[in-house]
Amino acid sequence: MDLGLKGKKVIMNGGARGIGLEILKILTSEGADVAFFSRDQAKIDAALAELAGNEGKAHGEAFDMTGNLDGYVAWLNGAVEKLGGCDIFINMASVSGAGATQDWQKCLDVDIMAAVKGIETLTPALEASGAGSIIVMSSTAAVETFIMPQAYNAIKAALITYASQLSQALAPKGIRVNTVSPGPIEFKGGSWDMIQGAMPDFYKSIQAQMPMGRLGAPDEVARSVVFLASPASCYTTGVNLIIDGGFTKRVQF
Repeated sequence: MDLGLKGKKVIMNGGARGIGLEILKILTSEGADVAFFSRDQAKIDAALAELAGNEGKAHGEAFDMTGNLDGYVAWLNGAVEKLGGCDIFINMASVSGAGATQDWQKCLDVDIMAAVKGIETLTPALEASGAGSIIVMSSTAAVETFIMPQAYNAIKAALITYASQLSQALAPKGIRVNTVSPGPIEFKGGSWDMIQGAMPDFYKSIQAQMPMGRLGAPDEVARSVVFLASPASCYTTGVNLIIDGGFTKRVQF
């Protein structure tokens, strides 16, 4: 199947490892040009090395948007200029670790405002594309009770609602908006890798709830994200796509 991504211009906030890196690998292998950032220059360098042999061009930059919304908007505008436009925006930026569970303000500043400012800033370029597409990354922690009351779960739920409302508002401009909510996904250095080491009993209890008997891998999410973002999925908008190997038990009408 031709996803129609050759020559497309993609901006992603975050994404130098895990799911984000796998998305970038697929996009550039399909001929899309990408711009992304990460707080860690070493991760940027490693990601660019992995992307170097693909058809699409990759532009990565070390940048921390925390408490720096003006700088974030400037980075977005710079990415549009560097790429020559924007066809797809993928909102990956998120607080991780203890801050994701305890620090409500940080989650609002990063998870929510990365999406809000990103979409506000990039809407003109996405509209000019003629087939703009936005993907907002959420989590299955947003769709049913998970572990305990915490900032991460509530903020991710807010993103689903925001994206759903945007899908209606931006459709007349030719811009699709969808959310992707992965379940537990494991990769080296990721949250579930750390949980396995620090709380092995809890990790095993989650693994035991997985109908497929294992946690997911980043590439298993990335393939669905890329398809949903691509012109091959041109009539899909307002969807929250759950990718969790059957982990959540709710009925999805």
